[in-house]
Amino acid sequence: MLDERILKFIKKEHLASICVIKDDGTPHAFSAFYAFNSDEISLFIASDESTEHIKAIKNRPEISGTIALNTLIVGKIRGVQFNGTISVAEDVENYFKRFVFAKSMNAKIYKILLKSIKFTDNTLGFGTKILWQRS
Repeated sequence: MLDERILKFIKKEHLASICVIKDDGTPHAFSAFYAFNSDEISLFIASDESTEHIKAIKNRPEISGTIALNTLIVGKIRGVQFNGTISVAEDVENYFKRFVFAKSMNAKIYKILLKSIKFTDNTLGFGTKILWQRS
């Protein structure tokens, strides 16, 4: 079960930085708005098939990423680091509920099934980490 503090943080934010590995072995990072599905612990993003990151996931669906609070105050730093696998989403309504404007884009919706999360929350004490792993 996902810790309530992680759940609350991911639900509140909206932008993830994600990294994939291209066929030649080089990493490629990108940012994306996401919608969170707490039932299956997954993120949904929209992207175009012509992008470098979507080309990369066709052969290597493993991804890593971060979601971070934008702050310069060390005591308020909060964020997650995550790993997972990405694929074309079947259920896209979760994404369109959060980002209605995306319906007008010619983008596909992708699902990131989260496999592990490390939540850092300095508001609980400097360097406090809460871990979650899919069983």
